[in-house]
Amino acid sequence: MEVIGAVALALLLDLLLGDPRWMPHPVRGMGRLIEAGEQTLRRRFPGHERLAGVFLAASMVLGVYALGRGLSSASEQIDPALGVVVQALLIYFSLAPRDLAVHALRVRRELRGGNLEGAKTKVSMMVGRDVAQLDEKGVIRATVESVAENTVDGVTAPLFFAFLGGGSAAIAYRAANTLDSMVGYRHAPYTEIGWASARFDDLLNLLPARLTAWMMPLAGIFLGGSIPGGYRALLRDGRKHDSPNSGLPEAAMAGLLGVRLGGPHWYRERHYPSPWIGFDRRPIAPGDIVKAIGVMAITTLILFLLFSWMRWTVAG
Repeated sequence: MEVIGAVALALLLDLLLGDPRWMPHPVRGMGRLIEAGEQTLRRRFPGHERLAGVFLAASMVLGVYALGRGLSSASEQIDPALGVVVQALLIYFSLAPRDLAVHALRVRRELRGGNLEGAKTKVSMMVGRDVAQLDEKGVIRATVESVAENTVDGVTAPLFFAFLGGGSAAIAYRAANTLDSMVGYRHAPYTEIGWASARFDDLLNLLPARLTAWMMPLAGIFLGGSIPGGYRALLRDGRKHDSPNSGLPEAAMAGLLGVRLGGPHWYRERHYPSPWIGFDRRPIAPGDIVKAIGVMAITTLILFLLFSWMRWTVAG
């Protein structure tokens, strides 16, 4: 099956290359287009920022999908093997598991070296919250939470859409996720112009987030931890998060590892008394960062096998 082969090749490319800074990356180009589009649309639709945001989200996602679809179709007509390679590249550009693992391990390295300030600097590259108030356990929690949440955004959701609609669907999902990360905020000046991007990203992640969260505790078969605890935390705490999706993988991760995630945090110099997620069976430790990366890797493998089987069954 061409799609299964393309996804497998994309995962291999990410494992070998990650996100090398020397290589042009479409996501960085998307970021520049979003910045330019936001500024232009604010000027074109003064007083109608929500409408401008709808146009920004629709034009960006549909434009990226059309470009990806055009490249895929043209390459397939030239040679089917070239079509698989182009599909794999589009999927590869939509994924980020190695980059996520590298960022998380940099935080752990700083903590192991006793450099809390350095760890705060590294974790600030992964999360949006204020990190100045974090102690060591807070830094670890923020890192583990980021790995859990971004397992969906950076790995399993792109895989889901790749199996559903090929490389063009995967890269279009990445465009929607990039929009959300850049303008999908509730605070000014993005409250209105980012509304559509945030809602669309929530919609796209509804099913991938739930599939991921329900598969995560199964990683305990290989890594240890409490598989029942993962499911209990998922059912009890998965909806405590402000996001309709992010709390699900975080709860599953917390329950599996037997630690607490979430809790009060600072954001834009304001204190938010967010609820705790998971079970406080033991203190969280730097080693939990490595365990979280392992959970991400095994969950990815499980879903790859599941999606491949489903694709094969439907095609057969």
